[in-house]
Amino acid sequence: MLLEVRQLCKTYRKQSGWFSHRSVVALENISFTLQQGKTLAIVGETGSGKSTLAKLLVGIEKPDSGDILLAEQQLKSRHFRQYNHIIRFIFQDAAKSLNPHQKVGQMLDDVLRYSTQLDTTQRNVKIRQTLKQLGLLDEHSDYYPHMFSGGQLQRVALARALILDPKLLILDEALTALDPSLRAQIVNLLLELQQKNGLAYLLITNHLRLVRHIADDLLVLHQGRMLDYGSTSHVFAHAEHDYSRKLINSATA
Repeated sequence: MLLEVRQLCKTYRKQSGWFSHRSVVALENISFTLQQGKTLAIVGETGSGKSTLAKLLVGIEKPDSGDILLAEQQLKSRHFRQYNHIIRFIFQDAAKSLNPHQKVGQMLDDVLRYSTQLDTTQRNVKIRQTLKQLGLLDEHSDYYPHMFSGGQLQRVALARALILDPKLLILDEALTALDPSLRAQIVNLLLELQQKNGLAYLLITNHLRLVRHIADDLLVLHQGRMLDYGSTSHVFAHAEHDYSRKLINSATA
């Protein structure tokens, strides 16, 4: 099993007055698994806990309780650097996630210098290979982010994640802002990379039609709690909760 989450819980304390606080449950007893080469979609309205879950999985925040096992190893946020070659994160807004003052080649080289022992020649070869894999050219390494189109920017963001040859990508609404034609191009690219390299995807989205197209499994979150979880085809056909059925119906209407 590539990723296993067991009974994950997270509660925040928020100020409700000058001297009082209240507890807000962000996640309660969340459990799921993800196998290599598969895609798990996590859906739910704003405030359902999707973003909190992503932060816990990439070590930005610590859970109150529960376990995260990545490649059968306990994932600890303080040791997350040792896992960044296995799990990588793709942000919703590719443009904002890239340094506007840095060339693409410099960005990719920084990732390799930080996380590998490759020398300069080896890093340059790896950068060229990664750009080519994503349909970009060698000369794009000398481009700044503002010189790319929206679809190319998404490919650059993918290049930064894939250059370490990870096993799992977390895509946090990374396809939502793209227009339909660009989204289709990136989805086809993701499916091609998955088939070729055995990548696993954890797709955080509310785009149910996209989920139905590419996700093997589906987990529905509502106010930090799991409502429905199983194969995508089963949840679409036999969702147990009204909230899940409402989401599905809105996508298939």
